[in-house]
Amino acid sequence: MSEQKQTPVKARRRLGGWMPSSEDAAKTFRLDLARKAQQRANRLQGAPRASVVKDLSDLLLGDAVLRMNLTRAIGEAREAGYELGYTSIEELMAIVDYLMTYAPPFDPSAPVATPLNAVLEWPMCMPSGYAVFRDPAFNEQMRRVLDYWCGFLSGPHSRTHLNTHAPHGWFCEAARRKIGMDQFVCDPARPYWGFASWNGFFTREFREGVRPVAGYGDHRIIVSACEASPFDVRENVQLHDCFWLKNQPYSLREILTESQQDLAHRFVGGSVYQGYLSAFNYHRWHAPVAGRIVAAYNVDGTYYSNLEAEGVDPGGLNHSQGYTTAVAARAVIVIDCDEPAIGEVACVFVGMAEVSSCRIVALPGQHMEKGEQIGYFQYGGSTYCLIFRPGVIEQFEPKPPYHDEAPPIKVNAHLATARR
Repeated sequence: MSEQKQTPVKARRRLGGWMPSSEDAAKTFRLDLARKAQQRANRLQGAPRASVVKDLSDLLLGDAVLRMNLTRAIGEAREAGYELGYTSIEELMAIVDYLMTYAPPFDPSAPVATPLNAVLEWPMCMPSGYAVFRDPAFNEQMRRVLDYWCGFLSGPHSRTHLNTHAPHGWFCEAARRKIGMDQFVCDPARPYWGFASWNGFFTREFREGVRPVAGYGDHRIIVSACEASPFDVRENVQLHDCFWLKNQPYSLREILTESQQDLAHRFVGGSVYQGYLSAFNYHRWHAPVAGRIVAAYNVDGTYYSNLEAEGVDPGGLNHSQGYTTAVAARAVIVIDCDEPAIGEVACVFVGMAEVSSCRIVALPGQHMEKGEQIGYFQYGGSTYCLIFRPGVIEQFEPKPPYHDEAPPIKVNAHLATARR
């Protein structure tokens, strides 16, 4: 630990603007959050915590291995020089409980759209933390915690910052410019601009005609399924590979799951395109091709697990993008394209951290036109990939090298061209 003590990371490559790149800004947020959580705990002294947080606490304190590993991970992060805002599991649980009724404010300089990720980000990439954040019982309980918070964000009490009050209101002038609010369906004359909840605002829809479908009627033109920046393109994807390695090969058996092996075999040798979403962009998914839905299912997985091979410095969870396609909570939708030469296209929408509620609206048997909505991320989104069969793609429009500041490819825009 001595080396980490001497050189704690001062900045991280946090993709998509979900958290600030400056560690000082993230630290300030954590310490402020911890202070508010403690104030709330003092004010409500004796009041029970949210049931899901109590169950998480009982799990962590009742399982000797989990308790030891998380306690050590907290200690390792603090010894490495990171200020967390908590020193124990008990103090961490007070912060988690506070977040169950937290609505993210707008912040133009240091956004923290995933507050629990900000709280956990250093323990989860410490040596003792990797096992905790992969533990099935821990992830099952985290799913319940996040579902509980998602319930709050889907209700009227989550609209605290849906106003025009600068600097934290999502409809103040700076926020409107940042997110291009005039592109979306809303009504400034109505309370909260017509949104019933925070999630209603975050899954806002574009106005008619704002995102025209590229190559409509031309099956060779494949469009972007999300408003997302390019992360990677890989060819000759394998059925099974060492997906935990630093170069993060894509492993079809893990991505599509063990129960879908026939499906996975049909994509062996094919192509994968992956993009990542921004906190400020559109969070619904559209069909990249016209065709019939032949499979649509959700996969439970991890929520804060990242890849050891990426290390502390490259950005942990955000730069474990390829790895998350195989382990994180996700939705898989497979479309059998109307163009036989393209065949099936697998669309994988991955939820990381708090953005893990993947809602499918296109069900097997339905026919979708290119550009039609097929689902959405409840409270934001994180990353997605499209998987094509061998020999299908002539070329992808995004070209390497891909970089963190790449602008998003608009949903329904030309993403790839299929061979004739």
